[in-house]
Amino acid sequence: MSYKVAVRTLCEFTAKVGDLDLRFTPSPTAQEGIAGHRRVVSRRGEGYEAEVALEGRFGELEVRGRADGYLPARNCLEEIKTHRGDLASQPDNHRQLHWAQAKVYGWLMCQQRGLEAITLALVYLEVDSDQETRFEITASASDLEAYFDEQCARFMQWAEAQSRRLSLRDAGLGALAFPWPSFRKGQRELAETVYKAVSTGRCLMAQATTGIGKTLGTLFPMLKAMAKQPLDKILFLTAKTPGRGLALDALRQVMTASPELALRSLELVARDKACEYPGTACHGEACPLAKGFYDRLPAARAAAMQVPMLDKAQVRELALAHQVCPYYLAQELARWVDVLVADYNYYFDQNALLFGLAQTDQWRLAVAVDEAHNLVERARQMYSASLDQFQLQALRREPPAGMASALQGLNREWNRLYKDQLAPYQASSELPAAFIKALLRVVGLVQDLMNRTPQAVDPALLQFFFQALQFVRLSEVFDEHFLFDISLRGAGRKRLASLCLRNVVPAPLIGPRMAAARSVTLFSATLNPRHFYADLLGMPADTAWLEVQSPFVAEQLRVRIVSRVSTRYQHRQASLAPIVELIADQYREQPGNYLAFFSSFDYQQQVSALLVERYPDIVQWSQSPGMDEEQRQGFLERFVEGGQGVGFAVLGGAFAEGVDLPGTRLIGAFIATLGLPQVNPVNEQLKQRMGALFSAGFDYTYLYPGVRKVIQAAGRVIRGTEDRGTVMLIDDRFAEDRVRRMFPSWWAPESN
Repeated sequence: MSYKVAVRTLCEFTAKVGDLDLRFTPSPTAQEGIAGHRRVVSRRGEGYEAEVALEGRFGELEVRGRADGYLPARNCLEEIKTHRGDLASQPDNHRQLHWAQAKVYGWLMCQQRGLEAITLALVYLEVDSDQETRFEITASASDLEAYFDEQCARFMQWAEAQSRRLSLRDAGLGALAFPWPSFRKGQRELAETVYKAVSTGRCLMAQATTGIGKTLGTLFPMLKAMAKQPLDKILFLTAKTPGRGLALDALRQVMTASPELALRSLELVARDKACEYPGTACHGEACPLAKGFYDRLPAARAAAMQVPMLDKAQVRELALAHQVCPYYLAQELARWVDVLVADYNYYFDQNALLFGLAQTDQWRLAVAVDEAHNLVERARQMYSASLDQFQLQALRREPPAGMASALQGLNREWNRLYKDQLAPYQASSELPAAFIKALLRVVGLVQDLMNRTPQAVDPALLQFFFQALQFVRLSEVFDEHFLFDISLRGAGRKRLASLCLRNVVPAPLIGPRMAAARSVTLFSATLNPRHFYADLLGMPADTAWLEVQSPFVAEQLRVRIVSRVSTRYQHRQASLAPIVELIADQYREQPGNYLAFFSSFDYQQQVSALLVERYPDIVQWSQSPGMDEEQRQGFLERFVEGGQGVGFAVLGGAFAEGVDLPGTRLIGAFIATLGLPQVNPVNEQLKQRMGALFSAGFDYTYLYPGVRKVIQAAGRVIRGTEDRGTVMLIDDRFAEDRVRRMFPSWWAPESN
């Protein structure tokens, strides 16, 4: 069986040695790298060949890639790299890797064009100064062929093992059976539609209620399609840690039912969750797990490939056994597994690892996006950046050597932004060029300081630097889908401003990621209305839609709309007593465990206090601001089978979605709010922009996000086909047709 490998992947496998060293960072973004390549190419003149497709063979190994550029007049092949800061600070093993890539491309070019020798050039472009640094060598074709053969020979043993495993995997996937005797109601329909979407190369939006097994119903058909399409990877992306756990459980079910299946999966976690030495810099002089990382990596990688399911615990165990960093071991393993379970940001973020690898290695991907209603807000956060002037003032008090003038200049431009501003908040559709220029100067100086003395950089300066860098990077893609806003605090000479590049519509940035995969399936219990998510996420025009028939029936859930009460802010005080009586009446009628959701902690506390005063016999417990994981678990543990009491919580918070309390652990919910986001200057700006872009400002900003939170909270009550319960929707606006149209189709709401 022939095995294909990209030049970059081959060289990163064979030519990386020595320490893990992140001091020569941060590297330019993908966009900055592409723009830098284009600038270099534009200077080369007529006859220059850019992006030269090359390929060659070594036995059964097929090596392919695109050389950055070739000057026929000089017989010179260029490998172009972008960087930030002083090139003299670049670790030796980085340069060694770049030469390895240039030499492999050099042999492929000699072979393709019948050359006896060739000049190889490493061209480094500093993206901020736009200065090129060039290194050249001339090599004979015979020497380059020997080098190519040496790298391929090193890789061949691994490639042959991978090839054998993939053959076994594909055969196993062809015979793979569903891990349970039968599908749940709705699960087969979901699985068949996902399979069809992957097979035809389309994206899919699937709305399916809890209880049908959405995770397995999505993963299983993707696995079945893997060999036939063929897919290189399946990405299962989640918004929260529990989602990763569900995906790993589904994979375990598949693997348990088919233990001979030669499938490999990997869980990717955030750096701070994987780091063994928090607060330690990532280089060999500071961290023992970075010292000699690439020398010990081959043994760790080989051991990892013997483990079918590499979850966080397994990766950590392997990493510590081989004395390498768990976080970066997982990143290295991402190329060699079949299924990756990770947070959204691993594919959709501006510097996403998995998207970068997919582009470099030309992966064919099927992507599953769990609880996809969360992606809009998460994507906005990924593509937003903020700066606080208070941080700058602190840095100016004790400026690093050589930076006082730049920090003063930045502060001067910052003050100019709001010198005539009277309101505490102001938004604009344009960026201040002079401020961005001053910010770039500070970023460049901090980068130089980091390269000269990485261990001497103050943490406060480092924090400001990374925020400023994100701000600068987003300024390059700023358009009508962003806002630039200024928020003031203080008065007189003590006024300070916070600045934000606020993403409003992530579609132009997220959409290309959707299009780059063979198929993306978004699934959630709340993807209605579909056009809202399609518009904001940039879904392709031919995206399919599926609403899976619910396994639940109206008789399981009594949905009561209490339209005689208004929970609007101006009516809040008058609503307290009626809400308390509604809770008490329902509790007396059917004692058990209930959740009561409110729009704020203050509102929650007022109702809770009045319930204690009037009905002290009703047991209750409350969510509090900033609860840690242990406190959240303690809150949920109060919901015992057959228990009685009322848990008070905030709508949209930790207990309003992703919480599973089946059976009598939860028999009802009171939702005393329509869930609309707070009316404030930021949301009013969003409404204006949504109105301009989609002619639906209020709906896109307030109504759809609010009602979605209500439906998610109500979804805590019925978790299985045997569950019974009550949901009380307390607000007159729940009776409006435009709100009721968003309710799940199996509900049969009654008004009173």
